Amino acid sequence: MSPRKSDSRDRMILSAVALLREYGASATSVDRVLAHSGAPRGSVYHHFPGGRTQLIDEAVVRAGDFIADLIDTATQADDPVAAIDAFFDFWRERLVESGFRVGCPIVAVAAETNDDAPHLARSAATAFARWQEALAALFIRHGLTDERGRRLGAFIIATVEGAVIMCRAEQSLAPIEAAATEIHDLLLHTLRQRTHTPPLPAETPASLTRGEGERP
Repeated sequence: MSPRKSDSRDRMILSAVALLREYGASATSVDRVLAHSGAPRGSVYHHFPGGRTQLIDEAVVRAGDFIADLIDTATQADDPVAAIDAFFDFWRERLVESGFRVGCPIVAVAAETNDDAPHLARSAATAFARWQEALAALFIRHGLTDERGRRLGAFIIATVEGAVIMCRAEQSLAPIEAAATEIHDLLLHTLRQRTHTPPLPAETPASLTRGEGERP
């Protein structure tokens, strides 16, 4: 494939991602992608013989990979709390830069019914699962059990996505600020507990505290 053709294909995928973030799946039409990307109309079925459905699907995969790479990079840090703080920072910056116009393109697809293209929902689910697994691996590496690490990974993804939606609706950073603070505190408490030794019972049995001939 020539560099020019490759560039045209990439432009269309990136335009589809941008439109999904701002307008949602149903409003991301082929015509809109062509207008946004500047690609020639003939390139649509050349690069995407499956038409709009294939284009949207590849945009979901591209967006999912992008976020997964961000998470993977963040989770290489020694401090898991700082890694999650950075994930919230990423979304906070996107919201501010766009004037609360953009959200997550994966949510845009997952939130709409796609009876004619059920694999779009599967692609969205795959992206969410990959993000959760990356976070779970981080927490497991820092001492949490597999079960707790996976639950916490799912909880954080759900919290971030919900907060972004609320921020767009309210035109305010308040929801994501609240979510980031609560997750930060939760992680500090949870990770501190992994090496916490339970205290002795408040009342130690008398048989363990007095000598054999000692009277009660």
